[in-house]
Amino acid sequence: MCGVAGILDRTGSTPADVLERRADAMQRALAHRGPDDHGVWSDPAAGVALAHRRLAIIDLAPSGHQPMVSADGRFVIAYNGEIYNFQAITAELKAAGRAIVGGSDTAVLLEACAFWGVERTLGKCIGMFAFALWDRATRTLTLARDRLGIKPMFWGRFGELFLFGSELKALWVHGGWPEEIDQGALLAYFRHAYVPAPYSIFKGVHKLEPGHILTVGPSGEPVSRQYWDLRGFARAGATDPFTGSYEEAREQVEALLLDAVGQRLVADVPLGAFLSGGVDSSAVVALMQAQSDRPVRSFSIGFHEQAYNEATHAKAVAAHLGTDHTELYVTPGQALDTVPELPRWYDEPFADSSQIPTLLLSQLTRDHVTVSLSGDGGDEVFAGYNRYFWAERIQRAVGWMPRPVRTALRAALTAVPPGGWDALYGVLPRRLMPPQVGDKVHKMAAILDAADMDDIYRRLVSQWAAPESLMPGVAEARGVLWNGTLATDRPDDMGRMQLADMATYLPDDILTKVDRASMAVALEARVPLLDHRVVEFAWRLPRAFMVRNGQGKAILRDILYKYVPRELIERPKMGFGVPLDAWLRGPLREWAEDLLDERRLRDGGLLDPAPIRKAWRDHLSGTVNRQYALWTVLMFESWRAHWGRAA
Repeated sequence: MCGVAGILDRTGSTPADVLERRADAMQRALAHRGPDDHGVWSDPAAGVALAHRRLAIIDLAPSGHQPMVSADGRFVIAYNGEIYNFQAITAELKAAGRAIVGGSDTAVLLEACAFWGVERTLGKCIGMFAFALWDRATRTLTLARDRLGIKPMFWGRFGELFLFGSELKALWVHGGWPEEIDQGALLAYFRHAYVPAPYSIFKGVHKLEPGHILTVGPSGEPVSRQYWDLRGFARAGATDPFTGSYEEAREQVEALLLDAVGQRLVADVPLGAFLSGGVDSSAVVALMQAQSDRPVRSFSIGFHEQAYNEATHAKAVAAHLGTDHTELYVTPGQALDTVPELPRWYDEPFADSSQIPTLLLSQLTRDHVTVSLSGDGGDEVFAGYNRYFWAERIQRAVGWMPRPVRTALRAALTAVPPGGWDALYGVLPRRLMPPQVGDKVHKMAAILDAADMDDIYRRLVSQWAAPESLMPGVAEARGVLWNGTLATDRPDDMGRMQLADMATYLPDDILTKVDRASMAVALEARVPLLDHRVVEFAWRLPRAFMVRNGQGKAILRDILYKYVPRELIERPKMGFGVPLDAWLRGPLREWAEDLLDERRLRDGGLLDPAPIRKAWRDHLSGTVNRQYALWTVLMFESWRAHWGRAA
């Protein structure tokens, strides 16, 4: 796993020493992603420079150094990622008479692109990646990103200058471009808690979308094309579903998962896994242990606040599987110490508060191994999120009511503060009481008077229901969630919500969170549940194979129960979170008060302080839990304080 960056100056006027110095600064900004090696390759006459930071995972020898030049001298690559089936591709290339220098998957990817071309090569690859390929013959730069968006790639064109990098900080240190906040993208951030692709926080800088290739030829005009179509597979799954039995489907999914996990066990460095004790991570660890002749290294963190603690469940699963398990119970002080560091690793505003435990877990894991497998993606692929079922139940229960009646019902439910609902449900035994029930009631109430299923989904994923109140007169940057086309891809409600999650929330929130947290400590995180073969097949599975008794991931659960007893897994779903609501009223209050100061907000020139101050007062009073909405503002203001030039 690595970091890549580069420059293409079409004027060709940048002196050789300046070009190399700027590219070197870009790679140094990514040093945390690759502490083992670094390099810069340049062609001043063409105005191009590629830069690389290396985290050595496969072929630790110097032959894996990047940027790497192809055997015929025509192509140069700077590559971040892993091609898990590189040995099979190697055999194909050798059969065709192509030589491979060294044993790295980089060399294999490079020679495959030289032989077959980029798009045909990517069709053969199983892996996660984001890379830049320079064609010296045609003077064409190609950027590519993996199918699901596991690895990041930013790019921007500013006149004749084209910049790219794994993280925004690489573009940042180059300078020479207008660092102007994209206010429409910022408004979208306040809704989602992340800046949705293809936008970034800066005007003129974009995220390369998952499954896309971008080429910059002699004209200098960037051209993007899609080589893998998530929505196409969703459509195909609806029109051509799997017609075999449930048992046949389960066997096929298990075979795919075993192969996906097995391929991700190849490494020349120590390897382990994140383990929360939930369905997804337990399934990954179980399939790892089934293919290992020694105890798998597993890692979890716990909190002393029981509503947020999964460590006891993880420990029980680890004991049953016989893993070599390491856990760390985090004190509030340890967790809070990471908060000031978040803007350093998340180059644009990012406000999924589970970034805190993810960073802590990555730090713990990196103390022992260099590669860790993760269970991320299971909820999206196998329909695990509670919101899929809430939305349908609410539609059935109240959809027939006139909208004014539903609005009144919403008001009645939200009149009771979350703490009141928690107290009401507190009479139930702990094993029957869902965590944070008050927050769930308020979230459910928020969708009662929604117009349709698309409106329901948008409300469920919105941190600010009306983000435009924060920036009057600014138009929100909007994408697929507003254009209505998802309904044509998947007419069924659950499938449409899954597709929306997989197209937006998964790459822009979940995978961004894991990439930045893990790479902050030079840890490679691999996500076998997002093997594209698993994803493609899962879209063909009938709903009845995914959902049983109102609970998702049925087929994945049945596979897991071959390895882990049901009673160790079955419990109310718990997110990977922190007690943010209490922290904001307690140990984080002074820090938050400073960032939410009315004068500070007004002087910033972007945000209307009134709705923010009201949300802060409501939260402090305990009548309403506004933790997530407030966290978006806090992370933005913290980001502005850290990246001062953008302020």
